Formats: sequence, structure tokens, C-alpha cells
Amino acid sequence: MDLSPDYQVRAPTAEDLNAVVEVLIADDLDHAGQSVLDAGFLRDQWSRMGFDLGTNAWVVVHRGDAIVGYGQAMREEPSVVGSWGIVHPGHRGRGIGSWLLDRIQQRASELLAGVSSPRFRHAINAGDRAAAAMLQTSGLQPVRHFWHMQLDLAAGFQPGPTLEGIKISGIDPRVHLGAVHAVIEEAFADHWGHHPEPLDRWAAEQTGSPSYDPTLWLLATERGEPVGALTANVSGDRGWVDHLGVLAPSRGRGIAQALLRRSFATFARRGCRQVLLNVDAENPTGATKLYERVGMRVVNRWDWWERSLGGPP
Repeated sequence: MDLSPDYQVRAPTAEDLNAVVEVLIADDLDHAGQSVLDAGFLRDQWSRMGFDLGTNAWVVVHRGDAIVGYGQAMREEPSVVGSWGIVHPGHRGRGIGSWLLDRIQQRASELLAGVSSPRFRHAINAGDRAAAAMLQTSGLQPVRHFWHMQLDLAAGFQPGPTLEGIKISGIDPRVHLGAVHAVIEEAFADHWGHHPEPLDRWAAEQTGSPSYDPTLWLLATERGEPVGALTANVSGDRGWVDHLGVLAPSRGRGIAQALLRRSFATFARRGCRQVLLNVDAENPTGATKLYERVGMRVVNRWDWWERSLGGPP
């Protein structure tokens, strides 16, 4: 599908970040009534290992001036490419979304050439019916539902009582990165979409991220042995919990809740007004119930759609 001559497509540059974020926010506001993502999210996306802004992302520009569309694709797992795209509400219905999806799928095929059982995934807002219809026409089916959950933080938020026998502390990245990685790998081993990642690659990705702030990370130990971990970052006036994991033998004792409340208190001291996280709505460990118990609520829903790249759409 060709675009109207009013629109041109090119690779984004670092200087385009804020303009792309404006489109992202406009798209979220139109579909969900609010946006929880910002420049920090996109900056982290663009800094990920293996992501090439020149070949894995595209901006659609209206009349050589305003950016009105964006799409990207990246190899997320050994045999999976994940992608997403957005179009400004004022420029929908002009073939931009279809063009981006075609280009994204073409790039996914290139990234997974020669891979056994390649899979293509694309993320959309759960309420975006037009995008859902477009994906269905391209042979994709919804495979997983995710939520963004949020808590409005009161000043002076307190972490609550300590747990007997459990020590929760900050980390020294020179010492504890391996322990945090080991907890997260084991805790998420059975989660949908998780694939094992070597410590050196994981550590390089974490420490190379613009949002990396180990002063927000927490480690829970029992008799000196790690049993739980939490990673987090701050973007603007919002705190984000990135990963929260507790080893299976230690679950059901309130460790995850204690880690969360300690993290919330730290965010409050930093002046954050809200704390957010992203969760698999079908999480097998009951994480969604945990987050509801600590006062979080769903503020946005988004879905992964998927198809095989082994044949035509």
C-alpha cells in the first residue's frame, strides 16, 4: 500500500523523540482517556541492546513537517519479533497504520530469517477496534492481555511493619546484580513470553538503560539468602516498578507486598505523585490480586497479537 504524497516515511533520529511522544500521548488519550507513557519509556526503548533506530523504526511525516505516525520492530526472544505502532488521531483513516504494519512485518521477516518457528507479535491498545480489525486481516490473533496499574501516592507514604526473618534492603550494584538477576530469572521462569537471559547480557541492558537507577532497587533476604527482588525507575513525577519477583518456596508470606510498600515509600520520598507497573492480566502467580490489595487500579489495557511467520498472513 502506498501513502498519499502528503506523507513521507523516514527513519527517526534522536531529535524526533519528543515529537513521537506527542503522538503516543495523543493516541493513548484517544483510546484510553489518559496516557501513562512518556519520553522516558521511548528513550528506554531506543536504547535497548540490539535495537537499531535506523533500520527498526519509522516515522511518518505530514507535508515534511509534523510527525503523525511511528512504528518499530525488535527481536524480543530468539524466535519472536515484537512490535508496536501509533497514528495521530487526526490522521487516521489514510492508510498510515496499514503501511506501518506492512513495513513492520517485512522487517520482522528479515530479523527472523532462517529461524525455526518464527513468531511475530504486535501490541495495541485493548480498545482500538480499527487496529484489531487490521491485525486480524493480517492473520494475527490476540494471545495475551496486559494491564497498566497505578497508585496515587500520598506524601509521607509509610512502608508498614517489617516481616519476621526477612530483611529488605537496597542493593550495591557492584555486589548484588547477580542475586537480583537470579531471583528474577527463577521467579519468572514459567511466565508467558519469558526467556532465559545470561547475566552479562541482562546486566549490560539494565546498566545501559537511561532510566537505570540502582538506588531504587530492592533485595529481600532470609538468613542471608536472596528470596525476592524488585527493580524500579523514576520517569518525571512517576515511579515505575519494572520487575518484582519472589522465589516460589517463599511466596505467601507477604514478601512481595513488603517489597512493594518499601518501593512506594521510596518513590514518595523522591516526590513522585504516582507509581505504575505493567502486569500480565493472566499472571499465574496472582500478581494482579496483590497489586489490588496494595491499592493499585487498572488505568489502561493493552494486548499482544501474534501470528506465525512461517507462511503468508
